[in-house]
Amino acid sequence: MYLTEIVRNKYVSLFNQKPLIIKSPGRVNLLGEHTDYNMGYVLPAAIDKAIYFAINKSEGSLCKLYSVDMNESCEFDVNDIHKVPQSWANYLIGVADVIIKSGSKLGGFNCVFGGDIPIGAGLSSSAAIEGGLAFALNHIFELGMDKLTLVKLAQKAENEFVGVKCGIMDQFINIFGKSGNVLRIDCRSLEYDYFPFDYDNISIVLFNTKVSHSLASSEYNTRRQECGEGMKIINAAYPFIESLRDVTSNILFEFKGKLTDVAYRRCKYVVEENERMIKACESLRNNDIKSFGKLMYQTHAGLSKDYEVSCKELDYMAGLAEENTSIYGARMMGGGFGGCTINLIEKQAVEENIERITTKYKEKFGIDSEVYVTSIKNGTDFTGE
Repeated sequence: MYLTEIVRNKYVSLFNQKPLIIKSPGRVNLLGEHTDYNMGYVLPAAIDKAIYFAINKSEGSLCKLYSVDMNESCEFDVNDIHKVPQSWANYLIGVADVIIKSGSKLGGFNCVFGGDIPIGAGLSSSAAIEGGLAFALNHIFELGMDKLTLVKLAQKAENEFVGVKCGIMDQFINIFGKSGNVLRIDCRSLEYDYFPFDYDNISIVLFNTKVSHSLASSEYNTRRQECGEGMKIINAAYPFIESLRDVTSNILFEFKGKLTDVAYRRCKYVVEENERMIKACESLRNNDIKSFGKLMYQTHAGLSKDYEVSCKELDYMAGLAEENTSIYGARMMGGGFGGCTINLIEKQAVEENIERITTKYKEKFGIDSEVYVTSIKNGTDFTGE
């Protein structure tokens, strides 16, 4: 049964009311990793894995939530919002909280949701939940908010209510995604541009290493500090440079002997990744997917050697991809120390590469990896069904 039917039928059985059906996608990020908090660029796309909502108003101020995937329910009152023990519900309650605090008025609503975004794979199921509900509430309560306002509120819900200090990329692509296109987001100005990524012969394939090293959260904060240390010294010499976004490779080279080796390599990765982003978008404009793929391999090498956020499992996966000419590009995706590699694979070679890579990975590490074949779709919207 289609997920739309599952959430619709559950909604009708619970609430005896006709719902609106909304599809809210997960995302991949093709290039631009660890650049967001350095005010650089990212290049995500919305994908076909999604969270589906069945939702409508209810009488009074009580909101009733039901998670199909968890087989759990929760309710809260818009006049008395606080965190609840069910962690999944706080992503939804947080959205209502920030909307009310922004000055908008909400009433009660009923909501059933479920989806096929793999949890823990780095495809941003949390932003799909937040963006989808923000979109839905904006519509059913006629709040009149524009897309960028919804993005900022969805991010604020995760930052302030849930307590996860994420950047804005995930919520941004969730709302602004466009089928057949990737979205370059300027994390400083929030300006954005679409670039064509509509290749009938290419599949986006994710290989999940199924490992999650405990370093991820602590090392994330350490990387931010190391970039900040480098920036402080650069800014002292060039006061007009306020972030690594404005540092060129030539400028950075001037500081090779003035920064610690670690700080230099962290900054080097970020500067080069921003330069790769410019080249990558030109490659897409020129319909040159092979050049784009080579830049992805370069990004992985930088993340592994200079930024040091990879791990042996991710490096092995990326190395297996580089062995085969039917894979145009691959790299680790996300914060690092586990999770997925993202791969651009010729469609006729997808199955053989899945078999080859998963088999060799199992032989090497004794782990059954998971594979997700995805395609680029529109951002959050009504399903039309």
